[in-house]
Amino acid sequence: MITGHVKNIKGREITIVSDDDLDMLRIAKLSDGNLPSAQVAIDDGRHISADQRKKAWALINDFASYTGYLPQEMEQLMKIEYMICSGADWFSMTDCSMSTAAGFITAMLDWGFANDIPWTLKTWDMIPTDYHLTVQCLRHRKCIICGKPADVDHVTTVGMGNNRHRIDNRGRYFLPLCRVHHTIRHEMGVTSFTDMYHIKPVKLDDATIKQLGLNTQAQFDEFDERRSTDGTA
Repeated sequence: MITGHVKNIKGREITIVSDDDLDMLRIAKLSDGNLPSAQVAIDDGRHISADQRKKAWALINDFASYTGYLPQEMEQLMKIEYMICSGADWFSMTDCSMSTAAGFITAMLDWGFANDIPWTLKTWDMIPTDYHLTVQCLRHRKCIICGKPADVDHVTTVGMGNNRHRIDNRGRYFLPLCRVHHTIRHEMGVTSFTDMYHIKPVKLDDATIKQLGLNTQAQFDEFDERRSTDGTA
């Protein structure tokens, strides 16, 4: 699968610039040494976009490289995984809907996080930094920018007069950042940093806050009540 963009159309001649360097040896092998035939799909806003297809195949190729499966085998396994989880019918990445493609990519991201698949930086750069990905990065301690091991960065400041050891984390904003990007964030400031990397801090639900070991006011109240009952206050 080769993706790219149309540079020029003149009569029946279409000039396409590939997104990546072409492996001419592999192309020659696939086309048995002949000039390869090609098919150009025009995005119509309803079917899977070229960008979605490229992201899906980047993930599939990463997974295949890590697990030892062929990319075509990995594609089928990922489709089956998505169908089981979502109840979707069988689909083709040639002409499925944009919503199916988006769901498939999200399911693959979840599978990759759950199985601790190492991401190549090239693939990581392709993945959309939306809310779902940011939360998954927080849960699995991966940097939203580079995919390296990360800390939970408290983007919302504690504020004057507050005890940072007794902060209710509900309603506060977080980012998963490695030590390097955490330092850069402090040096640049939140607004400039998030604008540069096109990311957004997220609020977390109670279940994720608990999973990450972050505090809530309810925990403090329960602790204070227990101390009072035990007579240790």
